[in-house]
Amino acid sequence: MQNEDLAQLARLALVGRQQDVQLFVQRLIRRYRDTIPELATQLSSLLQENPTRSSPLRRQEAAPLPVDLESRLQLLRIDAHPSVEVEPIWESTVSKALEQLISERKQTEELSKQGLLPTRSLIFTGPPGVGKSLAARWIANKLGLPLLTLDLSAVMSSYLGRTGANIRHVLDYAKGVDCVLLLDELDAIAKRRDDSGDVGELKRLVTVLLQEIDDWPSSGLLIAATNHSDLLDPAVWRRFEVRVVFPMPSDEAIRKAIDTYIGPSGVSREWREAMSVTLRGLSFSDVERELLLARRSSVVHTIPLEDALGSIVRNRVEPMARRERGQIATWLAEAGISQRQVHELTGVSRDTIRKNAKSNAEPDVKEK
Repeated sequence: MQNEDLAQLARLALVGRQQDVQLFVQRLIRRYRDTIPELATQLSSLLQENPTRSSPLRRQEAAPLPVDLESRLQLLRIDAHPSVEVEPIWESTVSKALEQLISERKQTEELSKQGLLPTRSLIFTGPPGVGKSLAARWIANKLGLPLLTLDLSAVMSSYLGRTGANIRHVLDYAKGVDCVLLLDELDAIAKRRDDSGDVGELKRLVTVLLQEIDDWPSSGLLIAATNHSDLLDPAVWRRFEVRVVFPMPSDEAIRKAIDTYIGPSGVSREWREAMSVTLRGLSFSDVERELLLARRSSVVHTIPLEDALGSIVRNRVEPMARRERGQIATWLAEAGISQRQVHELTGVSRDTIRKNAKSNAEPDVKEK
């Protein structure tokens, strides 16, 4: 496709003029029918499918998206072509579980010969920001499937009796589409049924959900995610075939995240190591936020990126108690940052830094 055609198509799509887009696609089909027949055929197929906002997966499912009868809000968010900007970073246990899932889906025929089906349902647990939702997007991208996300704020109708119906509508719709369905914040609708603080109608939602999960087809993939696994009803756990626990990132994972989000910049290895110390204990999303903020600050204020990273150190240590601040200062010095810089960043005296460094080195001397 010529650059001018691509630019014009993008322009029409961005302003949301669907009829103009369709007319332009028809023109492209005629223009490229002889010179690029494969492209003309693909465009013709897309035009026949004619997906719309109410039915973005029309090729697979002609029914419009389910909506709440009261608010008329759509109950699902659909990403027909999920993408991942950078390769995610996970602990090895998480990576192995996800790779196993992808392998199963790519070898369904081999599994079928042995009377086996690929995994139908998984539940992701872990604190916020450790990559649970990103993992669902990554899986959908690897499998070439659309990602459907249950919008819990829309599902929870003010008329509680409708909430169960909403859940049924969502899962029945998703069962008819080859997709990855993400039930995010599962604890909001699958609380323990022995929770005395809940009204009876909310407890009955768990039963509805369990029935729907039991009936989930192997052609699709159901993923649930929760930040509060202790709130889930015990019966919910038994419905999911695989449980993947997403821990807080290790020191090594944080180092990889820093290299990913800082990129091939002029930041020294010492400063990268210093940042891994400073950001220790944060989630992946928090690490990304801090580093992107530093990069923006470097550009906006026209300062070296290392100076912007220094601001992260100052902001992190400022609310810390004296002992914690001293520990951070010691780690920074061990990472290769000069004692003068460490003092400026943390406020810890050079004498204290030297004493701490000497204290940490003493066991090694004794062992000799």
